[in-house]
Amino acid sequence: MKVHHVGYLVKKLDKAAEEFEKLGFVRQGDMTNDTYRKVDILFLEKDGYVVELVSPNAPDSVVSGLIKTYKNAPYHICYESADFQADLEQLTQNGYVQIDQPAPAPAIGNRNVVFLMNSRLGMIELLA
Repeated sequence: MKVHHVGYLVKKLDKAAEEFEKLGFVRQGDMTNDTYRKVDILFLEKDGYVVELVSPNAPDSVVSGLIKTYKNAPYHICYESADFQADLEQLTQNGYVQIDQPAPAPAIGNRNVVFLMNSRLGMIELLA
């Protein structure tokens, strides 16, 4: 598995994007509305590092509870998998708890993603 991006939770997507641009990051496409997770997403890149800005767009968004706790902060690392099912099984056998079901991610070409939690590391995302 290789790191695909770092997910960064933000209250105001446009304002956060402007701040990342001041640091030299470049927007990678337009903002995407993920209606399944009820979030707006924007990818930015600098020097090969990709940041995914994630902002809730509804009170019942999957990240609404997190935004109250973490405010504006990184909250997950996404790993790209060459063998999604095998990596998912290996992670769960090694103590990661699957917190949702694999589902398409519109911001990443509708590739399947699943989120997992580890008590020592926090949340990760696995990308097919």
